Amino acid sequence: MSLPDWIDRGAYPFESHWVRVGVGELHYIDEGEGRPLVMVHGNPTWSFLYRHLVRDLAPRFRCVAPDHIGFGLSDKPAGWSYRPSEHARNLAALIDRLGLEDITLVVQDWGGPIGLSYALDHPDNVAGVVVLNTWMWPVDDDWYYRAFSGLVGGPVGRFLIRRFNFFARCVMKQTYGDKGRLTREIHEHYLRPLATPDERTACAVLPGEILGATEWLADLWSKRASLREKAALIVWGMKDIAFREKELIRWTEALPQARVIRLPDAGHFIQEEAPERLGEAVGSFLEEVCA
Repeated sequence: MSLPDWIDRGAYPFESHWVRVGVGELHYIDEGEGRPLVMVHGNPTWSFLYRHLVRDLAPRFRCVAPDHIGFGLSDKPAGWSYRPSEHARNLAALIDRLGLEDITLVVQDWGGPIGLSYALDHPDNVAGVVVLNTWMWPVDDDWYYRAFSGLVGGPVGRFLIRRFNFFARCVMKQTYGDKGRLTREIHEHYLRPLATPDERTACAVLPGEILGATEWLADLWSKRASLREKAALIVWGMKDIAFREKELIRWTEALPQARVIRLPDAGHFIQEEAPERLGEAVGSFLEEVCA
């Protein structure tokens, strides 16, 4: 398949691959050799988010970064649920299809529960986890998330997302610690994959799933003890308004063995806001995991 001409090939020079996962063609990049590193994105991003990390680490590790169905360069089929548990099944299918073994997961935003679901279901195939601003537990008792999910995931929010690309256009920018880091050129790479109302279905579904996936999240959280056996790194943007210090503390309690790096000036998308610091931290962590 040919890539759309709006992609800056200087910023995203990687070879594209697609794999059939049942509902459609799932796009991914697969760069470098060595121990595999699987990078899992959330809403409204795609593998472009991890481009700096891939370029930093591909000389030493095999870097695999998929686009969930409904995002990036993957298919956006009509009539599919786009629920996070289904994305998790697709991720597991990709890892199995590529024969990846002894992997390290890098997860952020919805990539947290989606990616860590794989670690919980396949603990013997996961060597370590890198946790960036995310969560993996039910939040139906938290007014902060109830309000966000109810508004942005409700009828008004879904209309704004489908009609005006509201989530990628407005919500994404608000979660930056330094909004100037989201330049017009970079922002365009998150807007263009969601160019039409039909292409924004997945983006519109996931905010409601913050509450709608409560049972699935509760099941994941009930199995968290198995993550204590894994090498773990937490890198956290302290200016994130989506996942705050409160959520970071919960992760440090769940992963007491983790090395924790706080980035005081970064927000939600530290892959964009602090790529050099993130690359150094993950590279150092992986050298220790692979030693």
